[in-house]
Amino acid sequence: MRWLLLILFSLLTLSCKKEEKKIESLNIGNELISDAEGLSIQKFTDFTLVTVSNIFPESSDKFQYVLHKKGVEIPDSLAKLTKIEIPLQKIIVTSTTHIPALEMLSVEKTLKAFPNTDYISSEVTRRLIEKGEVREIGNNQSLNTEVILDIQPDVIVGFSVDGDMKTYKNLERNGQLIIFNADWTEKTPLGKAEWIKFFGALYDKNDLADKYYNRIKNEYLKVVKLAKKEQSKPTILSGSMYQDQWYLPQGDSWAAYFFKEANGDYLWKDSKGTGSLSLSFESVLDKGKDADFWIGTGFNSLKELNDANPNYQYFKSVKEGNIYSFSSKKGKTGGVIYYELAPNRPDLVVKDLIKILHPELLTDYELYFFEKLK
Repeated sequence: MRWLLLILFSLLTLSCKKEEKKIESLNIGNELISDAEGLSIQKFTDFTLVTVSNIFPESSDKFQYVLHKKGVEIPDSLAKLTKIEIPLQKIIVTSTTHIPALEMLSVEKTLKAFPNTDYISSEVTRRLIEKGEVREIGNNQSLNTEVILDIQPDVIVGFSVDGDMKTYKNLERNGQLIIFNADWTEKTPLGKAEWIKFFGALYDKNDLADKYYNRIKNEYLKVVKLAKKEQSKPTILSGSMYQDQWYLPQGDSWAAYFFKEANGDYLWKDSKGTGSLSLSFESVLDKGKDADFWIGTGFNSLKELNDANPNYQYFKSVKEGNIYSFSSKKGKTGGVIYYELAPNRPDLVVKDLIKILHPELLTDYELYFFEKLK
C-alpha cells in the first residue's frame, strides 16, 4: 500500500511541476512589438501568443492566437484560443497591404488566393497570379467559399472595416482558421509598418521580420530628424473633389501625421479624427488658396485637373505648379502602388514628402510614390 501511495505522490508532484512550468512560461514571454498599438506578439519557449485588437474603429474586442510548431504541447490555460501550426504552408490574405510583407519574408509563393486580384500591383505577385498560382475569390463581402474549401489554406488573414463578420463566421463553420489583421487602424506610420512582424510570427521568421522593420524604422527616424532641423515649414493642401465635396485627411489621420513628420504645415492639422473631412469647394478655397503645396490630389495631370474645374486656377499651388499625386503610379492591372506598399514603407513616403517640401535636404533622392503633375 505504501509503495502505491509513493507512486501517486510522485505522479502528483510531477504533474504540479509540469503545470508550474507551463504557468511560469506564461510569465516570461518576450514582447516583440514596440510601436504598433493593435498588435502584441509574445514569444515563449515553445509557442507564440499573438493578440490583435482595434480591428476596426471603436472596437473593444481582442483576438488571441497561439502559434506553435507541430507536436508542441500548449498550456491548458490557452486551450480555448485558436491554435495555428507554424510555419504556414498555404495562406489567403485579403488586403493588398499584406502582399509586401509576404514578399519581404520571401514567402509569397505560399499565397494561394486573394479577393479582387486586379488590385495587386506587385510585379512579383502578379507573375504568380498570371501563372494561376494565386486564385481569385471574389470580394471581401462575399468570399468564394467553394474555392477556399478547395484550396484548404492553413489560415485566412482577414480584416473588418465595420465589424461585419458574417463571411468569416461562415468560413469558420466550414472548418477554416481565421486570423485578423488590423494594420489599417494604426495611427502612426511606424505602427503600420511593424505589422510585418505579424507575418514573421506566422512563418517562424521573427528575426527576419525584425531586421526589416528595424532597417525601415532607423531610416525613417533619421530623415525625420533631418527635416525637423529645417526652419521653413511650407503650408500644405490635400485631397480632391468627389461629387461636389472636397475630401481631405483629418488632423489625426495617417496622412496628416506624415505631413507633420516631414516638417510641413498641414492647414487642417487641428481638425479632430482619423478619417476624412468632407468640405465644400468654397470652404477649401478660402482656407487653402495660399497653400504652398497641394499634395495627394487624385488627378494625374494638369490638363485633367483644369478640365475638371477651372476654379482650381485660384489656388497658389496650382499657379506655381506645386501639385503632387501618388495615384498615377499603378500596377499592371490598375492597382495603385501607394495603397499597397506605402503602409509597409513609411521611410519612402516621408522621404518623398521631405524631398517635395525641403528638396535641399535630400539632393540625390528621387521620388518613389509621388509625381509632380505635368
